[in-house]
Amino acid sequence: MKKILLSLAAMTAMTAMADTPLWMRFASISPDGNKIAFCYKGDIYVVPSSGGQAVQLTSQSSYESQPVWSPDGAMLAFASNRKGNDDIYVMPSTGGQPKQITRNSAAETPWTFSPDGKYIYFSAAIQDPASSMLFPSGRLTEVYKVPVEGGRATRELGTPAEYICWNKTGDYFVYQDRKGGEDEYRKHHTSSITRDIWCYDAKTGHHTNLTDIGR
Repeated sequence: MKKILLSLAAMTAMTAMADTPLWMRFASISPDGNKIAFCYKGDIYVVPSSGGQAVQLTSQSSYESQPVWSPDGAMLAFASNRKGNDDIYVMPSTGGQPKQITRNSAAETPWTFSPDGKYIYFSAAIQDPASSMLFPSGRLTEVYKVPVEGGRATRELGTPAEYICWNKTGDYFVYQDRKGGEDEYRKHHTSSITRDIWCYDAKTGHHTNLTDIGR
């Protein structure tokens, strides 16, 4: 009897898990705050921020992730490994045919659009500046921008910067640094490689540490 009860309990738990989506990742809220884009099982979805039915925008066997909104909310940029490594694609936020924007052999992660919506800023380990003192590593990426319609990417920063967020006028952006191999899922970690929040002045090129956690 005990084994039967345990089996029924396990089946009930499995059924509940099947009905409840788990491990939804990379949530990104739209500029007007009305929608949220996210990744679930390697595809991009959009759902109203008030709750409701999520709409699936991609259906490839590849892995799509890291969706970010254009300033007007009309477009989404995201990473996809459908051609082997993570490249950046753009598509209408209501769904449609994705367009490939980058084609470098390095893995690229989009973080944001420029305030005017003309460029996408992303991280990739492509080429360190000759003057860089960082040890060459795929973990220590650089920041690049690429036109939304595609074309040549240009390096903007030689130091790692993640989760970039511009102010509306394009004078500065805030970002999270990466100093080394910190496990991003480890809670309450404090050491010399703990990540900090910085502000980058686009006019002067000056970086200001806003948190100073790792010291």
